[in-house]
Amino acid sequence: MSRIEKKFAELKKRGEAGLIPFVIAGDPDLETTLSIMRALEKGGADLIELGIPFSDPTADGPTIQRSSQRALRNAISLPRIFHLVREFRRQSELPVILFGYFNPFFHYGLKAFCRQAARAGADGILCVDLPPEESGELKEWADREGLDVIFLLSPTSGADRVRQVARRGRGFVYYVSVTGVTGARRSFDANLRTRVVHVRESTSLPVGVGFGISTPAQAAWIAQFADAAVVGSALVATIEKAKTNSEKARRAGLFVARLKRGMKRIKNN
Repeated sequence: MSRIEKKFAELKKRGEAGLIPFVIAGDPDLETTLSIMRALEKGGADLIELGIPFSDPTADGPTIQRSSQRALRNAISLPRIFHLVREFRRQSELPVILFGYFNPFFHYGLKAFCRQAARAGADGILCVDLPPEESGELKEWADREGLDVIFLLSPTSGADRVRQVARRGRGFVYYVSVTGVTGARRSFDANLRTRVVHVRESTSLPVGVGFGISTPAQAAWIAQFADAAVVGSALVATIEKAKTNSEKARRAGLFVARLKRGMKRIKNN
């Protein structure tokens, strides 16, 4: 059983939904990213999505695009990100998911990427622009190294795509709450709950919902019908606004703690 599977089993036993924050590796630098990751764990994060910066992040809105650009200006590379994960793993068993686009993975070499990611202590891979039917080589090497490959579903996913993701995915299913790019939103489609419940009925994998979640109330609502809430842009914006690196880590931890408290109130009520 992978660390991701163990974490979701623990959450299910406690009757809780997980909280999965997303940050870009290397924004503003790798040392601060490590401090942020530790602050996220202390604040109550259940898993962490570590974004790999990319020059053309087509699924991301302006907040995460700016974060990626800042990281790229620091010459962030996959070997340096693997080192970051290794350093985090020295003091933590929290699952870490490498979140990115196929181009950097392919350029590095899929076999080498999966091997180095696993040796560093990563637990899963989420490749935003790689559909399950084209994931054969990546999944082959990931499976050999014990990495969970996580796939996306969205409001436009048909029954066949849901079946493919349920069959080929591991760890959990990432359900994109809206069509379009990442970014905080004031409200969600009224049919979101129904769609997520349908996906949960179609797979034994946990289902995490992301894109647009920015407040404790929104995270708490998602926790009513999903297995996890993924929060990215709002957290990245919080980090961006902080003036000093130590303040970035502190604010990130406080932000996640507020979200987690809101989600736990749903359980207690």
